Amino acid sequence: MSDKGSQPDQLYAAREPVFPRKVYGNFRNLKWGIMIVTLGIYYLMPWIRWDRGPNLPDQAVLVDLANRRFFFFWIEIWPHEFYFVAGLLIMAGLGLFLFTSALGRVWCGYTCPQTVWTDLFILVERWIEGDRNARLRLHRQERMDARKLRLRITKYVAWALIAVSTGGAWVFYFTDAPTLLRELFTLSAHPASYTSIGVLTATTLIFGGFMREQVCIYMCPWPRIQAAMMDPDTITVGYREWRGEPRGKHRKSAEAGEMGDCIDCMACVNVCPMGIDIRDGQQLECITCALCIDACNDIMDKVGKPRGLIGYMALSDEDHERAGQPVRNVWKHVFRLRTMIYTALWSAVGIGLVVALFVRPDISATVHPIRQPLYVTLSDGTIRNTYDFGLRNKHGDERHFRVTLAAGQAPDLQVAIEGIPDDQIPVPADTTGKARVYVLAPRGSTSAGAERIPIRFWIEDLSSGERVSKDSTFTGTGAR
Repeated sequence: MSDKGSQPDQLYAAREPVFPRKVYGNFRNLKWGIMIVTLGIYYLMPWIRWDRGPNLPDQAVLVDLANRRFFFFWIEIWPHEFYFVAGLLIMAGLGLFLFTSALGRVWCGYTCPQTVWTDLFILVERWIEGDRNARLRLHRQERMDARKLRLRITKYVAWALIAVSTGGAWVFYFTDAPTLLRELFTLSAHPASYTSIGVLTATTLIFGGFMREQVCIYMCPWPRIQAAMMDPDTITVGYREWRGEPRGKHRKSAEAGEMGDCIDCMACVNVCPMGIDIRDGQQLECITCALCIDACNDIMDKVGKPRGLIGYMALSDEDHERAGQPVRNVWKHVFRLRTMIYTALWSAVGIGLVVALFVRPDISATVHPIRQPLYVTLSDGTIRNTYDFGLRNKHGDERHFRVTLAAGQAPDLQVAIEGIPDDQIPVPADTTGKARVYVLAPRGSTSAGAERIPIRFWIEDLSSGERVSKDSTFTGTGAR
């Protein structure tokens, strides 16, 4: 509580911007490589062409919302096959659990879109304004002179271009990319395209350029969930305090022999994109990007100390490391009961999806009996049931289908198709055709007097000979 007459205590502390210092090392190079690959995939994928014939889009990866289909190279997913998408989401979740259990927040540190785009924005900021000290001086400079104004405008324009290209790349996944690009520049694109680009541009600019680490700390739920995924055998970034403490800069004093390897240079803090001190132990903010490892190893090389003061480690090995004993092989931490269960589940879902992908038929049909009324009695006494058929043609050319009844079930039943005298239903390429099918029972026949008869429709592709069956029922008068 503040003294009387003084300013009240503040419950909210203003954010201190984080300006990470440039660092070199294996993990930094790994992050550069992953950033190039992931951004390359994101920006270039819509422009890959894939020949599917005259009636289908030539885009390798396309989410065709208008026709409710998803294209991925040679794979085409229809609306009734949404279980493939659900399976991929389940695999993504299990994969996240697996990697977090084995290697901590490795997803957050290397491949999360927020991390990748923030890295890109920081890289551009460093190119324009300089490394950490130069950016700090510019940030603390209260007067807006010509140099600061020029650097700020240049940076914001570069950020805006990245954000616009990010939003633009996203909408290209939902329609033919070259066509949409031409329409965007001629101002003839659908308003939804401009709205989507505007929203994604704003969110990319705000999240990656200005909020940065705040998204991970305050908005993302994963830091709170990860505790349930990790245990003492999880390999994560940590500081070996038994080796580094007591820390200190003065190495020529009488107590130098009693000091640890850490010289308190703050290099690990200065390179951290989250602005934390890994020496304080495991923290919610840490994304295990391992840049502090590169920074510390560089300092250890300079002062002649062994590397690994900060490194990937498992808490279960702490006692062995303190005693100078050999630690368990890293693979024994990775392959343990929990991770093997996650791997088995992940593999089972993946194998199931692959099998389902290869065994799915090229013909897909739906049959819906019309039950209002259950049956109609024609002028000649014939009993007629009506069925609505949906025939999905997954081929790139028009196909003709024939509908018949299974032999031996009810030999007195006949099939007729509304408006099609030759009983061949034409379905255009890569579409779903509709047809109304009648099943007729002549007057006085056994089927006409029956109450309910199970029947099986056979749908045959006359081009390939492939057939599928659908079961239904025929309803008669029920006369005894």
